[in-house]
Parts: sequence; C-alpha cells; structure tokens
Amino acid sequence: MNKTRKIFLTEKEMPTHWYNIHADMPNKTLPPLHPGTKKPLGSDDLAGLFPMELIKQEMSMEQYIEIPERVMDIYRIWRPSPLVRARNLEKLLDTPAKIYYKNESVSPAGSHKPNTAVPQAYYNYMEGVKKITTETGAGQWGSALAFATGFFDIELKVFMVKVSFNQKPYRKSMMNTWGASVVASPSELTESGRKILAQDPDSPGSLGIAISEAVEMAAKDPETKYSLGSVLNHVLMHQTIIGEEALKQMEKAGDYPDVVIGCFGGGSNFAGISFPFLRNKLLNGHKTRFVAVEPSSCPKLTRGEFRYDFGDTVGLTPLLPMYTLGHDFIPPKIHAGGLRYHGAGSIVSQLLKDGFIEANAVHQTESFEAGVMFARCEGIIPAPETTHAIAQVVAEAKKAKEEGVAKTILFNFSGHGLVDMASYDQYFSGALHDYETTQEEIRKSLETLESIGV
Repeated sequence: MNKTRKIFLTEKEMPTHWYNIHADMPNKTLPPLHPGTKKPLGSDDLAGLFPMELIKQEMSMEQYIEIPERVMDIYRIWRPSPLVRARNLEKLLDTPAKIYYKNESVSPAGSHKPNTAVPQAYYNYMEGVKKITTETGAGQWGSALAFATGFFDIELKVFMVKVSFNQKPYRKSMMNTWGASVVASPSELTESGRKILAQDPDSPGSLGIAISEAVEMAAKDPETKYSLGSVLNHVLMHQTIIGEEALKQMEKAGDYPDVVIGCFGGGSNFAGISFPFLRNKLLNGHKTRFVAVEPSSCPKLTRGEFRYDFGDTVGLTPLLPMYTLGHDFIPPKIHAGGLRYHGAGSIVSQLLKDGFIEANAVHQTESFEAGVMFARCEGIIPAPETTHAIAQVVAEAKKAKEEGVAKTILFNFSGHGLVDMASYDQYFSGALHDYETTQEEIRKSLETLESIGV
C-alpha cells in the first residue's frame, strides 16, 4: 500500500501560465458598470486605480496568460507548494474517503495571498508606481502585499478592518516588519472613513468600508494606485497557479478529486484551487463537485441576491454583477475576518448562477471545532478562514462513510493560524458565539440597492 503523504513538484514542473476561466465559461459575466454613468466600463475608466497590464488581464478572454519571469523567481521562494494526503484525519473520521489538501500556508506570509500580491506589485513597478493603497480584513492580504511591495521598493498603506486590527495585532506587526503603514478602518484619514464614523463612532468596520478608504486615497493622488486581494478577475486568475500545480500533483498521486472545496470571502482561494479542475468539467464533462464555504454570518452565496452592486460601502468602485448582501451590510465580528465581505466575485457568481459550483454556509463554532480536530491529527493550526473549508471536508467525509462511497476530496489549506491564536483562546474559553444573520437584516441591506437603478 502506498503510504506517501506529500506529493511534491520540482521547480522545473511549476506552471508557467495562469488560467483564465472566463475564456471557457458558456455564459460570460455581465460587464462592470461605471458608478456614475451606469454604462459598461472601458479600460480608461480604471487607469486611475490600476496599471494597464492588470486592466488588460481583468478584461482578457485569453485562456492562458504567461507568468513573468521576475514573478516566477519570487514564487520560487515557496512554490511549488506541497499537496498532502491527510491520512491521520481520514483515520480519525474512519472514512473511506481520501482527503488531500494543498498547503498554501508555506508562503512567507502564511497564506495563498502572495500568489496575486507578487504579480500586482510587479506590474505596478513596471509602470513606475511608487505608492499603493489597499484594504485587508484579517490581515492575510495586507501581509502578503507588504511582503510583495518590499521587492519593488513601493510604499504601501493598508486600511485594516478595525475589528481585525484589534483582534489580530501581530498581523499589523508583520505588515510593519515588511515596511507597510497600517491604519484601523474606518479612519479619520478619508472622507469615507469620517462619514462612517459620524454615523457610527463605534463602527467595527468592514472590508467594504476599508475598500472605500483605500480607493478614495488612491483616486485623489495621481502617484498612487490601488490593489485588491480578491473578487476581481485578474486576482482570481493569479491564484490558479494553486490548482494548476494540484492537477499535476494529483496525477502523480494517481488520483483525481470527486469534490474540490475552498473557504469563501470574495473568491480568490476558492478560485485558485478549483478553476483548473473546473476547466475539465466545462470542456471535458468531468463530474467533480465544487463547494465554496462561507460563514453563516455573512451568507452572500447562500442567501444573497444576484444583482449589480458596489464593491465598497461608500459607492466609489465600479458596479459589479455579483451575489451580494448589499454594500451597506456590516457582518458580525467573527474571527474569520477575510470572509467578512458583502459580495462575491463576478466570475464565481456567474458560475454559481449557472450551477457549475455549489455553496454552503457554516457557523463559527463548527468551523473552529473542525480546525482544532485538523490541528490535533495533522499538526498544522489552520487560520479561522481555512477552518470553514475543513468543516465542509469533515461533513463530506462523514457522508462518504454513511453512504459507503470511497470518494476523493481535495481542499485548499489557504493559510495557517499562528498569528490568530487569540481566536483559539476565545474558542477554548467558550467566548466564541455563532451569529445567524436574519432575513430582515438582509432585506434591509438589499433595499438600499434599489437606488442604484440597475
């Protein structure tokens, strides 16, 4: 019996191209709209925020886009990442299922986020950009971009959601170590932040608010660009190096997944692991299931509506077609800060609408229970976001046992939780609570979209 636990690739086997699933989708996404005119965006409309190469990628219909050698060189610091067979978890669950995970926690920032942070910093550098603003929830994205901009001598200001700023002080320390400036959002530095604080001085913040602040600061300074860690097409595309590697590793293992799972905030890590395998479903009829797992407290995929909405709270960003809870929605203060976002990326939203992927929502305590189980048998402590994917894996493995089906499960271990231990302390002390967003809260938030007029 083959007892191999880790499947590695050599540097020579690293994928050399990102995969653009938009090229293969039977129904393309609806176009993003200008927030003022409500007409489809052109590349010039985005030039104030993004370098032109990223704008081209955002709008591209090419199936594959080559990864620049300078980006590949930085990727090689931690890539290819290992694919791991979770044999101890299988044994604990007494399941006939085989469980594999792609370990993205091996990156310097401890998560999958550098996969897009590095190319975004590179393309800004190639255009001569000296300053970038961004937002971050739990701090994984801010940490990754701070790591990346350091290679290109770019100044970075990060607006970190206030509740996570207070919950996760060592994320701020990581960003500071790599040279970034970090501000709790909402802040007094922008009109957007001041507006929110005037309405609610104790606002815990949200990713939507932090995006508003970062976009506003970039838009007012011609020397500054903006960078986003999820949602947009080019961001999801950069993450597909995860799945492209996993395809090769699964082939080495002599296996292929029946179900692919990722936690879900805006879509980046779920897209990264799933899109290359979804290509085989779109083009070759593979029967693999794809499950995006979100928190019950922020259930845009499972309880939101598919419609145009702003990506930020104030309404400075383009209008995107998405599953959304409404841009005014302020999620409860769960510890999975990277999943506290009101909307989903347009590509993922269209794929869900068309039935190519599934979505499920889990509670905070259920996810931490699964995370602790994983840590005790596999040794790695998962980030609070990642525990949501693990909770789904456990459910799938138990179902396989009940049905007597020997399925193969693959999930993205999107990040470790070594700077999130305060969250685990609260879990062990019984201080973590489940939050169930009411239908009335969702209705009120969605009502504000009527004024958009599209």
